[in-house]
Amino acid sequence: MGFFAEEDQPVIWRGPMLHKALQQFLSDVLWNDLDFLVLDLPPGTGDISISLSQFLPRGEVYIVTTPQPIAQKVAQRAAYMAKKVNLEVKGVIENMSYFIGDDSKRYELFGSGGGNELAEKLAVPLLAQVPLVPELREGADTGQPVLVSHPESELAEVLRNLAREIDDELAPTRRYNPALKIVSN
Repeated sequence: MGFFAEEDQPVIWRGPMLHKALQQFLSDVLWNDLDFLVLDLPPGTGDISISLSQFLPRGEVYIVTTPQPIAQKVAQRAAYMAKKVNLEVKGVIENMSYFIGDDSKRYELFGSGGGNELAEKLAVPLLAQVPLVPELREGADTGQPVLVSHPESELAEVLRNLAREIDDELAPTRRYNPALKIVSN
């Protein structure tokens, strides 16, 4: 997007412009042999999600939610939309599941059980419960992933296990069917 707008300026595009940009991104870029293309989508069922279902008809969807009921409802709608447009929902990832305080106690700031409940409703596995940790925000601000900056942390282990789950699921078909992963949160 840096070619279209200054870093601090909003990109204000209507659905048709987003659709065309996404189409060019997926069809005009030489991707070579991909194992994964992960697309982190805004929550809900908007234009981008609908366009992706047309461009990636064999795409797989991983639904991201937080434990709280209102987030779970939005995530559920995204999962139902994916199913309506024939995209397979492969699993649920619960983000901001808990926080470990300086007192070593586990705090469930956004409630608990929402990811598991959604996974059960969708009849898919709950793949990970990602903790809320300052290192994640710090890494996002500096551009250094937690797996690099804190490779032995609990969060790094959760993310490695999640990547293994997704990779193991794809392994038998990878040679013949590179997967395009869609993440909706």
